[in-house]
Amino acid sequence: MTTAMTTPPLTDRQKQILDFTERDGFVTIERLAEIFSVSAQTVRRDIITLSEAGRLQRFHGGAGAIETHETLRLDYSHKENLSVSGKTAVARQAAALIPDGTSLYLDVGTTMEMTAKALNAHQGLNIFTNSMRVALALDISRHTIHVLGGRVAGKDGSLVSEDLPLTLSGLQLDFALIACSCIDDKERVMDFDLSKIAVKRAAMASATRTMLLATPDKFGRAALATIAPLQDFDHVIDGRPPST
Repeated sequence: MTTAMTTPPLTDRQKQILDFTERDGFVTIERLAEIFSVSAQTVRRDIITLSEAGRLQRFHGGAGAIETHETLRLDYSHKENLSVSGKTAVARQAAALIPDGTSLYLDVGTTMEMTAKALNAHQGLNIFTNSMRVALALDISRHTIHVLGGRVAGKDGSLVSEDLPLTLSGLQLDFALIACSCIDDKERVMDFDLSKIAVKRAAMASATRTMLLATPDKFGRAALATIAPLQDFDHVIDGRPPST
């Protein structure tokens, strides 16, 4: 006779770790150790247990919420409230690298909308975007804003057209800030929408420096097609504190 294996019940601390990852998308080991007043090794053991149970994803230095194919393609209203603190950290880090008076492309998505708001502390930026929401988040009294027109491609206010990559190829930008759906285990930066991928690639080609903006929960997953290898980006901004 075989005995069925049962999964041990979660501890209160493990339940709270899950709450943090589901709320914020990603949380660091150092932060959890501080919250619970325990060692980093204790937190690491909890994360391993939860990962093996399929309750969260392990990342270098922390843990993130589980994402499926469906959650990667969440409706805009859901995406807007996902990983808010992580997106805020990404936006602040990206904005800190942009000098006043430069020209840049801002991609589509909720992380880019937060980045646009962070850039409003700057002055004299020349900004190109194919996101109506990004454009509306920018301060027109401080920056020059160009909306690259086309067909509305979704509730995120993104615009696409066959001419958009050609328009971008005629520009000489200082920075291109790019978003993605995920980064797979082979370090390929990926997305589901082929029409948006063409725009992202054209923006990268037109810029002197490229930035990938991606919260940690986007790593370790795959999407439909590759935007570019991770190493093609000059900066990878994930919102995590620099390793010491």
